[in-house]
Amino acid sequence: MTTLTPAAAADRTGVSIDTLRYYEREGLIGPIQRSAGGRREYTEDDVFWIGLVTCFREAGLGIADLKGFLAILRAERPSQDRVAFLREHRAALEQRVAALRRAMEVLEEKIAYYS
Repeated sequence: MTTLTPAAAADRTGVSIDTLRYYEREGLIGPIQRSAGGRREYTEDDVFWIGLVTCFREAGLGIADLKGFLAILRAERPSQDRVAFLREHRAALEQRVAALRRAMEVLEEKIAYYS
């Protein structure tokens, strides 16, 4: 099985090595396998989870929310639980987008006023 060093996994996923360690420490990924010398070795499965966690972080989910969703996934709970979680967070994102659009409109008005 091909594995990646921490630096290669960081490059591939676009996060820092410190972020990889943080995700592992918080239980969001892993446990990450170790070489005989104790160095972390990331698998393709680890890269998938890192990508998933990163995507949700970019969508504004906090660590507690992520832990909750990952617990739902790992426990193989009914798909309705996953869908309900995602719908709830989609609604929150839609509210944030609407607020940002309103703020952009105000800024556009101010730019027009001061131009």
